[in-house]
Amino acid sequence: MKLSVLANLYGQKSLDETLAILSGLGVHAVEIGAGGYPGKAHCNPRELLADVQKFDEFVATFKEYDITICALAVHGNALHPNTEIAKSFDADFRDAVLLAEKLGVDTVITFSGCPGDSEGSKYPNWVTCPWPEDFLAILDWQWNEKLIPYWKEAAAFAKAHKVDRIAFEMHPGFCVYNPETLLKLRAAVGDVIGANLDPSHLIWQGMDPVAAIRELAGAIYHVHAKDTKIDQYNTAKNGVLDTKHYGDEIHRAWVFRTVGYGNGETYWRDLVSNLRLVGYDRVLSIEHEDSLMSVDEGLRKAVSFLKPVLIEEPKPTTMSWA
Repeated sequence: MKLSVLANLYGQKSLDETLAILSGLGVHAVEIGAGGYPGKAHCNPRELLADVQKFDEFVATFKEYDITICALAVHGNALHPNTEIAKSFDADFRDAVLLAEKLGVDTVITFSGCPGDSEGSKYPNWVTCPWPEDFLAILDWQWNEKLIPYWKEAAAFAKAHKVDRIAFEMHPGFCVYNPETLLKLRAAVGDVIGANLDPSHLIWQGMDPVAAIRELAGAIYHVHAKDTKIDQYNTAKNGVLDTKHYGDEIHRAWVFRTVGYGNGETYWRDLVSNLRLVGYDRVLSIEHEDSLMSVDEGLRKAVSFLKPVLIEEPKPTTMSWA
C-alpha cells in the first residue's frame, strides 16, 4: 500500500510547486483533481487532450518528481435536475475518463449524483426516510428512471476507454452514501462500479469503517485518509444531522479532522489491516479538510501519522512459523 495525497489542497500553487512539496514529504503517488468539485487547478483534461505539448509537459512534471498518478478525482452531480449543471458535471467526467485512458490510469473518482424528485425539480432531493410514502415513490423514480440508466451508459463509456474502476465516494446528499447503496448500484450496473472508501463520511453517519470495509470486500477501488471527530455534547443534544457551517466548529455535531485527531493510531492500524484482509493494496490518499489546521501543518501531521501505520511490503505468501 502506498501513501497518496489529493492534490487540490494546494490549488493555489502550481503543479510543479505542489509536487515538490509532496516529494519532499516522501509521497510518491498523487490523486489529481480533474474537474467537478475538486476543480482543474493542476489538470484541465480538455486542454491536455487537445494540446500534445501541454500533455507531454504535464507527464514530464510527474516524472521529474518521481510521482505517479493513482487516480483522477472528478466528483460531481451529473444527475442534477438543472440540466446545465448536470451537463457540466457529465462533460467533466467524460473528459477525465478520456485523459485517464491516455495516461494509463484505471481509476476515476466521483459521486453517484442525486436527482430531484421529478422532471420539474430545481434542486436535488436526498431521501433519508421511508415515510410518508411519498419518499419511497421519489426513491423508486430516482433509481430506476435516472441513476441506474445514467450509470449503465456512463460505465460502458468508461470501460470502452480502459477505465475499469469508477470509485464512488459514499457521501450523504447523494444516492450512494453507504455500503448498501453502493452495492445496490454495483449489482445493477456491473463491477466497473466500486467504492472510494472515505472513513470520514461513514464515521459521522454512525458506521464503523472496518465493518464497511468487510462488507465491501472486492469492491473497494480507492481509499481516502480523512478523519472525523464526533462532538459528544452537541450530538447528545441534536444528533448527527447538522446543517451548520463547517466553520462553526464549536457548535457542530462533528467536524472533519486530519487523521489521528478524530481517532487514534490503533483505530487506523485496524482500518489498514482490514483493507489488506479484504485484498485492497493500492493507495491511502490523504484528503485534507481540517478547518482547525493550516494545509501545510495538517498535511505534515497526516503524512507523519500514516507512514508507520501503512503496510507497505507485499503480503507474504507463506507464514514464517508454519
